[in-house]
Amino acid sequence: MRTEEITAKALPAVGNDRYRLVLLVSKRAEQLANGAEPLVKADKLKDKLTDIALLEIAEGKVTLGSISEIE
Repeated sequence: MRTEEITAKALPAVGNDRYRLVLLVSKRAEQLANGAEPLVKADKLKDKLTDIALLEIAEGKVTLGSISEIE
């Protein structure tokens, strides 16, 4: 799946707010970089962390609420 398609699928999860989506992707990518395991089938060594985070959001596995609960 292309990044544009994943982004279009992920936008409704943040109320179609691109700014919130960027913040959520950034925060989740940081967590992945710090050792968090991907919640989707992905290889952290081959796939970009931002792409993994975006896919997690698109599939509903990561939300704004779940990120703030972790911190």
